[in-house]
Amino acid sequence: MKKVLALSLALGMLALAGFTSAYRRSAALRTTPTTAPSSRFVTGEHLEYRVHYGFINAAEAVVDVSSKLHQINNRPCYRVDVRGRTTGAFDLVTRVRDSWQSYIDTSTILPHEFYMSQREGKFRKDQKVLFDHAGDKILSKDQDATKEHRAPNNIHDMISGYYYLRTIDFTRMKAGEVVGVKAFYDNEFYDMRVKYLGRDVVKTKFGQINAFKIVPMMPTKTDFFEDSESIRIWVSDDENRVPVKVEVDLSIGSIEMDLKRYKGLKSEPHWF
Repeated sequence: MKKVLALSLALGMLALAGFTSAYRRSAALRTTPTTAPSSRFVTGEHLEYRVHYGFINAAEAVVDVSSKLHQINNRPCYRVDVRGRTTGAFDLVTRVRDSWQSYIDTSTILPHEFYMSQREGKFRKDQKVLFDHAGDKILSKDQDATKEHRAPNNIHDMISGYYYLRTIDFTRMKAGEVVGVKAFYDNEFYDMRVKYLGRDVVKTKFGQINAFKIVPMMPTKTDFFEDSESIRIWVSDDENRVPVKVEVDLSIGSIEMDLKRYKGLKSEPHWF
């Protein structure tokens, strides 16, 4: 039960970042062109999310863009930190303290460095990933080994993949169209496929907001997901393209993530 709860919370947090480890192995996939890459987010952006089972708070997730740019490989980069932790009674059952960090090129929205720290009960894992886009190589380092991987062009980590999705102009897409992003996570290559379902209106603690509804496409049969569209994400239909709500249907029940607090956005969301 502890492992299932930890996995459920982790999946909810990773859904926020546009990625889960249940995607199938990577194959050739043409990605959709983006708008101007940095047009949707700015330095200093701060987002907090509440993760809950019904009315019971289970965890919280925080996404931060650093207040200044960083130079990595002689390129200006955003530093983005994603942190997830269990809260309340869930913290007593299965303590989770996970964090991910990515240095993302301001021009290409591709990652240069990625760091992962997982603390789930007694489980511990740390990993550093270095991306060499010019050489089509990835170097991953963890407690056990250092591995070199041949990488396809325009490869993302789970965080940069999320920020890439925020640059897509959904207004030019039709309901049912699919966006593809190649990603690398935990020494595996994946195809991130996200289906656009159209416009919707979402209720939040701040009021209602117009949103784009997207669905990460999952395998049809897994031990944890109800079906291939078990994760649903609502992204604000404004300049920010911020995820305001996430729903995840699991075999043990459903969890939700709601935007709890925000600051430093490019513009004030259009609540009504």
